[in-house]
Amino acid sequence: MKTDAPPGIAGWPPPVLDPAGPFAGPIQTVAWVLFIMAAVVMVVVAVALGIALFGPRKWKRQVGGERLIWIAGLVFPVVVLTGLLVYGLTTTARVADAPKPGEMRVRVTGEMWWWRVAYLDGQGREIVQDANEVHIPAGQPVVFELESADVIHSFWVPRLGGKTDMIPGRRNFMRLQADAPGTYGGQCAEYCGGPHALMGLVVVAHTPDDYAAWLARQSRPAAVVPSAQGPLALIDQGRNVFAASGCAACHTIRGTEANGLAGPDLTHVGSRQTLGAGILPNNQGTMAGWISDSQSLKPGNRMPSYAVLSGQDVRAVAAYLESLK
Repeated sequence: MKTDAPPGIAGWPPPVLDPAGPFAGPIQTVAWVLFIMAAVVMVVVAVALGIALFGPRKWKRQVGGERLIWIAGLVFPVVVLTGLLVYGLTTTARVADAPKPGEMRVRVTGEMWWWRVAYLDGQGREIVQDANEVHIPAGQPVVFELESADVIHSFWVPRLGGKTDMIPGRRNFMRLQADAPGTYGGQCAEYCGGPHALMGLVVVAHTPDDYAAWLARQSRPAAVVPSAQGPLALIDQGRNVFAASGCAACHTIRGTEANGLAGPDLTHVGSRQTLGAGILPNNQGTMAGWISDSQSLKPGNRMPSYAVLSGQDVRAVAAYLESLK
């Protein structure tokens, strides 16, 4: 499955047969076994077809004989497919176990058409909420609790593991592990309507110390950090426009009065790598474009375009959100 890479975003397109963790390696092995078996079956069928069409009469009788049909048409498929089923289930069994005490847990909820991410403590309580981006420590397994808020989605980070469906009313588990720090692209792998093809995400693996520092920063309420692209006066204007335009009805910014739950949490949106669920690099320019006309960038997504805002107001809101590190 090929996904066009948003410009400048590491980890895209997500390569399918390049494992970077212990849970992805067995998936690759299963894939190669299936590819090889399919190739062997295709060659056997092609040879049998060639004999039936062009071979000597004696060979034609053997190919059409009852004994060969029983063996090749029934016994062989049953034995091979049963073996592959047992092999596949055995290989992937430990990936889908429920969390064990002490394991790190991340809850990812598929929504139309983005990912709600929550980091959990040992008791399953939410510590931090994020969106479209998952941060994990490298070198240790992480349990993903996968849910859906609307239709069936499928969580897939090819370099770290296989696909797991996200089904409304049900919680599925999977384990992922990155052997080394880096950025790994992911994608929704189950057609979910509308802009399904534009429902991506990134998994960012840190060293354990860097991950601890990142989690500590994310646990704090929003802090406005002025930059050369967003002087304080423009940021203040953006904060006021954000509140007056009804953005807080859908979005939460911890430490402010914005407490909407329909859309992504924006508390630290300025620190994310992407916008729009992986389709754009995150900077002030792309943020302004997303605010003013998200529907032209990702048709059918559930954020309305704000064409009613002036160019100055859009720049101000973008500067405010970009400052939320």
